[in-house]
Amino acid sequence: MEPNAAPPVREHHVHQRHFDRLVMLSDGVFGIALTLSAVELRPEAKPGQTLLQVWGMPLLAYFLTFFIIGLVWLQHRRALAQLRRTDNTLTLITLVLLSMIALMPVVIRAMVTGEGGLDATSGLTAYAISLLVINSCLTAGWGYAVFIGHLVPDMPRRQAWSWLLHDAFITLVWAAIACWFQHAVWMLVLMAALAVAARIASACLARRGKPAPG
Repeated sequence: MEPNAAPPVREHHVHQRHFDRLVMLSDGVFGIALTLSAVELRPEAKPGQTLLQVWGMPLLAYFLTFFIIGLVWLQHRRALAQLRRTDNTLTLITLVLLSMIALMPVVIRAMVTGEGGLDATSGLTAYAISLLVINSCLTAGWGYAVFIGHLVPDMPRRQAWSWLLHDAFITLVWAAIACWFQHAVWMLVLMAALAVAARIASACLARRGKPAPG
């Protein structure tokens, strides 16, 4: 080897670089989506409407979405913090997640303004389905990382299952909300029952995983 030659890139450095790029891309998409959610608010005043009537629904949709996407970002950050490395499959799942996050400003605008011929029910359904897909990606990504890709070798399985069931709970809640908007009563009952079961199981696993008081 030549005296001034650079040392070879070790495997863990390669994995770290891949991981860092995934984190940077994720944070960038989340930040842009949150910003565009405000930019896309363009309420049109109609004769006789008050300021609250013009801005009430758009602002409610914006702040609600900001809070929900913020929670998604927290869940995603929590999952990424546990990874020892990433791989192509998890990256692909993350790209699907980010594509839906980037789409949220358009969904908000269509829901608020009725663009594309959406009525109120269709707009709310599209909103709920978008968040259902987003949370499904979170759940699938964490499940793959822990149980299939073995990208989280340091976490106890009980805690990993607790987190997975908690993510599944949120996903099922959005599935139930979508069913509610579509008046699909039996599916609503099924999704709600599964959500409650997932939440109870997650809480039980989390409680059992806590160390006993000394």
